Amino acid sequence: MSHISRTTRAALGASVVALTMVVATACGPDNSDTTGAETAAPTTAATSTDKPGAAPIKLPSLDELKKWKYDDWEKFAQQNVITPAVKGYWDLQKILKAKPSKPGQPNPQPTTAPTAQPTGAASGQPTSQPDGGNDPLPKLVEEKPVPHPFAKNFHVNGKLFFQDGNQEYVCSGTVVPDPANPGKSNLVWTASHCLHGGKGGKSHTNITFAPAFNSTGAVSGGKQGSLAQAEPYGEWGAVAGIVSPTWSSEADPEYGGAWSQYDFGIIRVANPDGSNKSLEEVVGGSVPVWFNAPREQITAVSSYGYPAGKPFDGMELEHCDSGKPVRHTIDPSRPAMLTIGCNGTGGDSGGGWFATKDGKQVLVSDTSIGGNDNTWEAGPYLDDVAQHALEYISKKK
Repeated sequence: MSHISRTTRAALGASVVALTMVVATACGPDNSDTTGAETAAPTTAATSTDKPGAAPIKLPSLDELKKWKYDDWEKFAQQNVITPAVKGYWDLQKILKAKPSKPGQPNPQPTTAPTAQPTGAASGQPTSQPDGGNDPLPKLVEEKPVPHPFAKNFHVNGKLFFQDGNQEYVCSGTVVPDPANPGKSNLVWTASHCLHGGKGGKSHTNITFAPAFNSTGAVSGGKQGSLAQAEPYGEWGAVAGIVSPTWSSEADPEYGGAWSQYDFGIIRVANPDGSNKSLEEVVGGSVPVWFNAPREQITAVSSYGYPAGKPFDGMELEHCDSGKPVRHTIDPSRPAMLTIGCNGTGGDSGGGWFATKDGKQVLVSDTSIGGNDNTWEAGPYLDDVAQHALEYISKKK
């Protein structure tokens, strides 16, 4: 199961309240995988053509990308504009009409994380990776639902809705701090594939975040609760955002390629009641992002999200309390992804991966891809590129 395919998103579930949504990820209704061959993407310069009529931005080398300044990010963002969500778009009737797309073809599941062919040899980029390449796959950990009602510290997690063309989908996300507005953040961390269609594609529309979705269990187990009961803090529509330049310039959203090693994204949202009270203030906190975390210091990871593919129905905030993540590499010239044992399915995408630093909870990755047999998930290693993306959207007015 890969969490990135656009063609195999699963329906959110058969809740009696019929809060049926669709997964913005790879698992189809039969929980099959659609990743296709995991081929490494070229590391040579690519272009983004997201905005019709705009001059494409040439993607630099990864070393150059890490040195991008605010103006560089601004030029890129102008090519990949995330438009404000339409208030009230996600009414119950529209959610009820959401359907899964046609499933793709599954790949054979490897017994260890696959070793990609070094693309650097053809592109002139280095073929070695200082922190290694691949490790044996980790032991499976079963997801468990967060008990209802959610403890206050879980309210930073939420469900992310978006529209791609005429179809609606879902992902997951996490409230993170805004460096420019301490204690008053309106920023949500997720995956790039939850925000943008990849190479030649466009930014998704009507992107909306529902923090602490179904915290009370009002729509659990077929209960006939209302949409308002399922969303204790309402729907926070995106007003701006930023995706990974690597994702928007390279990604084929149907497959898990080297672009997945930079599959992160951030949105800025607005209070649905029109006030200036921030998301962080409303939910009672945020999760700091630990960039360039020494791998040996990430001793345990807990991933959170709303999986919707079988056997899950998308109504519950699930978590995998895994041990130390292992490495998964597609392109050896890029940082190895963090990989954990977890049976999560579509809908988990973009959900936060939490570790501990100095006794406090921090975010170290987000769910991007997974195995065909739903035994492992992988997320990007958050380096300087991810940090600069956060700094950019923080300063963006």
